[in-house]
Amino acid sequence: MIIGASGGIGGALAAACRARGDEVVTLSRSEDGFEITDDASVAEHLQGLEGPFDLVCVATGALEIDGAEPEKTIKAVTARAMMDQFAVNALGPALVLRHAAELLPRDGRAVFAVLSARVGSIGDNRIGGWVSYRSAKAAVNQIVHTTSIELSRTHKQAVCVALHPGTVATPFTQKYLGRHPSVPPQEAAENLLNVISELTPEQTGQFFDWAGTAVPW
Repeated sequence: MIIGASGGIGGALAAACRARGDEVVTLSRSEDGFEITDDASVAEHLQGLEGPFDLVCVATGALEIDGAEPEKTIKAVTARAMMDQFAVNALGPALVLRHAAELLPRDGRAVFAVLSARVGSIGDNRIGGWVSYRSAKAAVNQIVHTTSIELSRTHKQAVCVALHPGTVATPFTQKYLGRHPSVPPQEAAENLLNVISELTPEQTGQFFDWAGTAVPW
């Protein structure tokens, strides 16, 4: 299941899975009315599905919400912009993760992956800025890690991880690419699926990039 399948990375993930012969279920706001920040909407859509799924990927997220660009300094933080970032990038995945135990099989390997971002790493932050987005991604990393501990008690073979897809050329990032190297969504999807295919239960609760390298918290 790919949540956020109408976005660049989510759509590419769904297409790549289907190309591999997988049966794919997709959810998105634009196509299904799936409101990831509304607990009633999340519960209604997820509880009506026929699972379990061997892969659940939350590919939702936002960098700029209602015209609020990433802050260059803490002096630019506003309550509205920060709360919006937390709603989409942290609360949303948390509401989906509430249902992780129901969506994954109790027996056999399964992966629950949430797309995060390297800028959410506290240990890797050396330039500052982007306070709200960084903080929301750091929060979702904690949410993933905490969920993985709970999930491992009942789903011994489950892997619950945060994944950094790299810099992907989508409308989401278009204004911020600059001179940074980027990859198209299709390549990012293949990279992520390759990492997912190699994950083991011993790696649950961790944070990896598109190449399978652990990212510091």
